[in-house]
Amino acid sequence: MTQPLFLVGARGCGKTTVGQALARTLGYAFVDTDSFLLTHTGKSVAEIVAEEGWEGFRARESDALQRVTAPATVVATGGGMVLADSNRQFMQENGITIWLHAPAQVLASRLNASPEEDQRPTLTGKGVTDEIVDVLAAREGLYRQVARHIVDATCPPDAVVEAILSALQMARAS
Repeated sequence: MTQPLFLVGARGCGKTTVGQALARTLGYAFVDTDSFLLTHTGKSVAEIVAEEGWEGFRARESDALQRVTAPATVVATGGGMVLADSNRQFMQENGITIWLHAPAQVLASRLNASPEEDQRPTLTGKGVTDEIVDVLAAREGLYRQVARHIVDATCPPDAVVEAILSALQMARAS
């Protein structure tokens, strides 16, 4: 199996940490769409949003998804990547999408433990916990729709990687 693997989920679910570990385990390349944007634009997500608005950022994010997708690559997507129908369709047609699922309380405690304010501006203007609750309510259906596999992301990263590998192996066996 050399299909790209797309990791989706809300901020704080571990897409980058798990993605790096998964890529190492599989011998795949790893790319994070937010890091790709920073490298190719020289601007953080916050700077892009400040200059171009969320619409401009989302367009750049969609372009980044297509540019980084390659065989034998684990792609950690931005939390809002699933908002565009075209992105969900692209991921479903070009690889295997895995939703790293975690409840809002877990995500909020992770984000509060290691805030990255310069990385990602607030979507709602609310505090972290309230924002995560709102964002999950709005996006859970989209994550579920696009995901071929749903994995519990509340476990340590190594356990999440093992769960992903098991899901992929079971899918191949069936």
